[in-house]
Amino acid sequence: MTEYDAIIIGTGQAGPSLARRLAGAGNRVAIVERGLFGGTCINTGCTPTKAMVASAYAAHMVRRANEFGVTIGGAVTVDMKQVKARKDAIVAASRNGLEASLRRNANITIIRGHATFVSAHEVTAGGEALRADSIFINVGGRPAIPAIAGVDTVSYLTSSTILALDYVPEHLVVIGGSYVGLEFAQIFRRFGSAVTVIESGSRLIGREDPEISDAVRQILEAEGIEIRLGARTTRVSAGIEVTTGSGTVRGSHLLLAVGRRPNTDDLGLERAGVAVDSHGFIEVDDTLRTSVSGIWAMGECNGHGAFTHTAYNDFEIIAGNLLEGGNRTVRDRIAAYALFTDPPLGRAGMNEREAVAAGHRVLVGSLPMANVSRAYEKSETLGLMKIIVDADTKAILGAAILGTGGDEAVHSILDLMYAKAPYTILQRVVHIHPTVAEFIPSLLGDLKAA
Repeated sequence: MTEYDAIIIGTGQAGPSLARRLAGAGNRVAIVERGLFGGTCINTGCTPTKAMVASAYAAHMVRRANEFGVTIGGAVTVDMKQVKARKDAIVAASRNGLEASLRRNANITIIRGHATFVSAHEVTAGGEALRADSIFINVGGRPAIPAIAGVDTVSYLTSSTILALDYVPEHLVVIGGSYVGLEFAQIFRRFGSAVTVIESGSRLIGREDPEISDAVRQILEAEGIEIRLGARTTRVSAGIEVTTGSGTVRGSHLLLAVGRRPNTDDLGLERAGVAVDSHGFIEVDDTLRTSVSGIWAMGECNGHGAFTHTAYNDFEIIAGNLLEGGNRTVRDRIAAYALFTDPPLGRAGMNEREAVAAGHRVLVGSLPMANVSRAYEKSETLGLMKIIVDADTKAILGAAILGTGGDEAVHSILDLMYAKAPYTILQRVVHIHPTVAEFIPSLLGDLKAA
């Protein structure tokens, strides 16, 4: 058995960063990886999908070239093999760079294989027995497969396997009208597929306020994507044939995009005494400690955020507390995320429904993107901006920017929220013209009671 100061299981966003910090502090670190370096983000998440979003955006803008006085000769076509090759090259560069950086560190030992717990401080991996007083779990998650009748009899795609396509499906049927499903729906529609989205709820991205959900639906429908709401899938059959309570949809390919599940079911956590919840997420406290002293869980597997940025923040919390004497917790984190359709949706903090439910007396500002100069000049006027503030404390509670640059502009609001400054500070900021962010002070100058 080999002794280490720390064992890290998984090389997603949190694991490698923590390995380097611990190694830099003089610790002997073993990092275990059974698959591809980089976890979901690099291999099947952010990096490949945003590369494909970029290709889809290019195709979309070329088709709109005449609107900008640009003449394109001939029909616009998409070479899916080239799209895939570009995406794969970007992914490989990121993955290889990560692995190389870990291998260069003399205090880090890489072990290839599947890690399983023997006890609270002992792990086997790659035919080796390892021991450490500190163990950090960073195993991520995978697409969930819904219990739909017939699903095991058809060939379906997930958010991972769809990335291997080197051709454009004739008709892609997407089960799930949330963030992952909608991004792929727009990507493949712009590549040339007919696309139908089936959502069991009454609206898309149900966690958002209704006007945001409705605006996203209108944007996608304007591109020719068929949206079926309130349509619970009851059966799938070869063909591809999808039966819902409101009718049948026939397509050439099926994408299941109904959520994710943690990769915790084959780690032997029960032998270590690590508690998980009913969904398999590892239970942690606010400092990401598990139910067992000396074991932490980071990233998607702990149920405190399924995002790359929250996983990285998990690393920062643990490193800050262990190496810097900090007292950081997940309670310090403000919810922030994006939907990377075009235009994107940038989100920070609570939505209006959540703010009201939390007991706040709220003021709301809203502005169509058609009124934003930069959007008008770019002929990208779809979407809207919305901000929610507390009428009594003047604190910003949340914001949604659905529109060109929304995923970037929302950070000016998020930064002020972290500073715990009143919204009146942002009202006085002189932003650069012409930008999307320059309209945020105007938005705050027209607040109304909800």
